[in-house]
Amino acid sequence: MSSEKVDVRDTDFPTRDLPIMDLGPLLAGDTNAVKLLSEKWRESCEGLGFMCLTNHGISQEAMDNMENEVIRFHEQPDEYKLSIKVNEHQRGYIPTKAMMLKHSTYEEHTKLDTVECLVLATDYPEDHPMVKAGKQFYTQNPWPKDLPGFREGVETYWSGIINLCKNLLPVWTEALDVPDGFFDPHFSELYSYFRLAKYPKVDFVEEKEFGLGAHADTGFMTILPLAREPGLQVLGTDGVWFWPNIPKGALILNIGQFLERWTNERFRATPHRVLPPRKNDRYSIACFVNTSLDTVAKEIPSCVSKENPMKYPEESYWDFYKWYLGQTYTHYGKVNAKSED
Repeated sequence: MSSEKVDVRDTDFPTRDLPIMDLGPLLAGDTNAVKLLSEKWRESCEGLGFMCLTNHGISQEAMDNMENEVIRFHEQPDEYKLSIKVNEHQRGYIPTKAMMLKHSTYEEHTKLDTVECLVLATDYPEDHPMVKAGKQFYTQNPWPKDLPGFREGVETYWSGIINLCKNLLPVWTEALDVPDGFFDPHFSELYSYFRLAKYPKVDFVEEKEFGLGAHADTGFMTILPLAREPGLQVLGTDGVWFWPNIPKGALILNIGQFLERWTNERFRATPHRVLPPRKNDRYSIACFVNTSLDTVAKEIPSCVSKENPMKYPEESYWDFYKWYLGQTYTHYGKVNAKSED
């Protein structure tokens, strides 16, 4: 029997289509669009929990420009990026091999992930009560200096994604059979964070080695465009990892754990992972759009019953996010921690 190691990327993973949601009628103001879209939306969320959005209003040019800004940042010297190393508010630059998902129930993680990224989040004004009180996560971003146009480019793309997600709230409302406007107050001061990631190319990938290990996102919903290099894999409801087939120009949307808990697991927070690229570095632009930090997930009538009582205690997104970070990142809670911790 040969003891020769096999590159994990050479495993015969299947390729599968994702559900496709055409947002054209919704964004055009069609009065029937929410109802028509919500049935397919509900079915997708109760099943795979991953979908593609088409006719979403974000141009290919905007996505390409955003990717170019990500590349521009990661082309800077290490000392430049480390000058804004991640802080206790989970903002700043995270070097490669700085995290490993210790709490993952999807598969064993034994090696630090190869991804490196810049994390930005909602910029709160200095006079915000929670900023003045010094509460964690309520702060401003450590924007990179001497990168002309970087901040403007990021904020333009980011605001477009946030506006898109706000336009989707009526669809979530209809899909969960809750009163009109149910989610509006929870998104009036939404908390969003943006991961501008680079996955360095790797010649050989061993077992249990990842660009980003298997996980489900923390919040409400995640939006990202298709990366040029392959790497993203999704765990199907049958327990099989697969390559998602994503149409060019589409956006990917997946559900996070806070929404899964809020819906009493009716909607699925989908496990996914990233294998390191083989030929070229891979760049990813993931925007995580969540409720306000102080939103508390309480039971939704359509998601509970006498036979299916609420599985989780009432918990704010702030509390859940803080717990998750502590279970995920080697640097968490340590300002200027070393990446090899």
